[in-house]
Amino acid sequence: MAQIAIKRVYEPAVPQDGTRILVDRLWPRGVAKDRIDLWLRDLAPSDALRREFHGHPEQWETFRAAYAAELGGAAARPALDALNDRIAIGPVTLLYAARDAARNNAEALRLWLAGRIPRAQ
Repeated sequence: MAQIAIKRVYEPAVPQDGTRILVDRLWPRGVAKDRIDLWLRDLAPSDALRREFHGHPEQWETFRAAYAAELGGAAARPALDALNDRIAIGPVTLLYAARDAARNNAEALRLWLAGRIPRAQ
């Protein structure tokens, strides 16, 4: 499996990033389109999930489980296929806009892809 990194979208791009993929539902303010290679908004948590857990870092495990359930749904399948196609080519960097570098949807997605979060059956 190719390298999957995460980075805040506001950090400068470097060649080691590989394909830079935004995984937020909303486009981040002030970011030029040429700084992002692909926008997979359907891999972002639903608006309801994002609102429910915004500002509640103590609910990280609950958020990850709910997000994993969304990623296992049919709505996320085309975006996951596109992501897997990019991963097969080489390194990817999942971009997020949140301020918390340890608890954000890109990190939850990276953990889910690595199999560290159980996938819904």
